[in-house]
Amino acid sequence: MYRSLRLFARPRRVARAPASASVPGFGGAAAGPLRPPNAARMASQNSFRIEYDTFGELKVPNDKYYGAQTVRSTMNFKIGGVTERMPIPVIKAFGILKRAAAEVNQDYGLDPKIANAIMKAADEVAEGKLNDHFPLVVWQTGSGTQTNMNVNEVISNRAIEILGGELGSKKPVHPNDHVNKSQSSNDTFPTAMHIAAATEVHEVLLPGLQKLHHALDAKSKEFAQIIKIGRTHTQDAVPLTLGQEFSGYVQQVKYATTRIQAAMPRIYELAAGGTAVGTGLNTRIGFAEKVAAKVSALTGLPFVTAPNKFEALAAHDALVELSGAMNTTACSLMKIANDIRFLGSGPRSGKVNPTQCEAMTMVAAQVMGNHVAVTVGGSNGHFELNVFKPMMIKNVLHSARLLGDAAVSFTENCVVGIQANTERINKLMNESLMLVTALNPHIGYDKAAKIAKTAHKNGSTLKATAVELGYLTAEQFDEWVKPKDMLGPK
Repeated sequence: MYRSLRLFARPRRVARAPASASVPGFGGAAAGPLRPPNAARMASQNSFRIEYDTFGELKVPNDKYYGAQTVRSTMNFKIGGVTERMPIPVIKAFGILKRAAAEVNQDYGLDPKIANAIMKAADEVAEGKLNDHFPLVVWQTGSGTQTNMNVNEVISNRAIEILGGELGSKKPVHPNDHVNKSQSSNDTFPTAMHIAAATEVHEVLLPGLQKLHHALDAKSKEFAQIIKIGRTHTQDAVPLTLGQEFSGYVQQVKYATTRIQAAMPRIYELAAGGTAVGTGLNTRIGFAEKVAAKVSALTGLPFVTAPNKFEALAAHDALVELSGAMNTTACSLMKIANDIRFLGSGPRSGKVNPTQCEAMTMVAAQVMGNHVAVTVGGSNGHFELNVFKPMMIKNVLHSARLLGDAAVSFTENCVVGIQANTERINKLMNESLMLVTALNPHIGYDKAAKIAKTAHKNGSTLKATAVELGYLTAEQFDEWVKPKDMLGPK
């Protein structure tokens, strides 16, 4: 019979590491007797300070606000380098959250001096002024705990500095007891995820799509009177106007915007106040609601506390839903970009490569791939906690940014400059054998089909072939085959 795996490290005694040594992380050797947590001391060369975590002492650069736990994470998760760091929108979202939490905690008795210092430091994080102090990569613990502690340490040390204290001393502002008060990584990280996603959607994605929608709509109106031959199965079909063709693109982008907006109410629900497993242990009654209200006031977005914190921690269906809407958007933009590059293709269309279309289709492909990763991550919520959080938000933010930016680039560098080559359009339409469809109501499908096949075989026109076969007169052909009369129901 198979045995369950035990994932617990065996206790062991180790010798105390030298003060200057870099101590391996979890599962490796740990330092011996620990100094008190407030015993941060400066190195003799004054380039780093010594701080302590539960595993021992570590060197922390003097010019950084983060502390021992952040350094420990950089040692344990050397995956991907700087390009794989936690997205800055997540860090800024944490700044907003920590400020809101400090303000609410002050209402519940936190020393106003400490609360105000935390709020000032958190504001700097939210404004992007301290981005260089967040070195951790996405590929860490699946709850995002190390990033939460990175934020706590940075805000704590910056607040200490504001109050004239010593970096690393954890006095008078402690990263856990004060900055993380009434919080857990398990509820703060998903809260930051939702704040970041909502902000990116409103600041980048929706404006980009709206810009594209307006430009396509303008082209649809501009091309309303230009009749062209349609294409189905990439072959000639019956006529439509170029404006009608573009109206399909307009509707696709409109629906894309609507789908994304429809996903947002679940994104506006915040997990803050759920703490470790969703019960709200170590918070106060009303804390969750007040934090959500503060975040809403700070961002101008309609955030509310999640009605069920167990769902908010254990599942991220809201992000999968949003990613799904972006995936559908990617499908739409792939189709639109492909159509436009094919409509402008050769022969004799010149040698202007459709680079904007190519960029858009590559973006669409990337977003589709991102959605696969988000889907896998969302399906892996085990019991009370989903542990794919950093990967999921990385991909959601990546998709939102790419789609928003690509929509703007495609609009400004392609769509607004599109011109109809009416001479070519008219030639192709008038030579198309599919105009024979207009004869169906008058002479029947079989005779109309014979006209088209014979004209194709002999390389002649529909009109000449129809008259030669004796199915109608030249005058009847001119009366019945009018492309402008083939654009809608009678």
